[in-house]
Amino acid sequence: MEAIYVDKNLELVKECMRGSRAAQFELYKLYSKAMYNVALRILNYEEEAEDVLQESFLDAFTRIVDFRQETTFGLWLKQIVINKSINYLRKRKFEFVSTDEVSEVPDEVSADEYEMQLQADDIRKAITKLPDGYRVVLSLYLLEGYDHEEIAHILKISENTSRTQYMRAKKKLKSILELKGMRDE
Repeated sequence: MEAIYVDKNLELVKECMRGSRAAQFELYKLYSKAMYNVALRILNYEEEAEDVLQESFLDAFTRIVDFRQETTFGLWLKQIVINKSINYLRKRKFEFVSTDEVSEVPDEVSADEYEMQLQADDIRKAITKLPDGYRVVLSLYLLEGYDHEEIAHILKISENTSRTQYMRAKKKLKSILELKGMRDE
């Protein structure tokens, strides 16, 4: 059974395809905050996130005729934002620690063992303190819902590296939160 996407903003998208500036502005108002947050989680710098947001919308509206409605407009735009954010990180020359020589990566521990009763704000602040490589993989996996195979493809790293970066990010995040006095109970 094939997935069917219902895009509640399809009429606005079609108006954009016909060149409507008003429709573009409406889509911008609908998606800008969420897309800014996606970029900010990856980049960790407000100015860069703002740049990515503007470039992503410009790119999306320029290429809107390429939108084939195989997903929702929001998912299509989110992919543009993520790709542009990753490109910004590459310009910064962040590096992932290669783990290709590691032959075995332990399976992920169930989330129940690490469940923390913390304020979302405290966790967000702690995530911003992670090194770029850790933060990007953690954000793509936990917050954006990508699996390690997809992350490996997006970041041009091995799946093993993605899994290891994610595990190290969780460990580092936990230690940052513990330093702030927030322990698992």
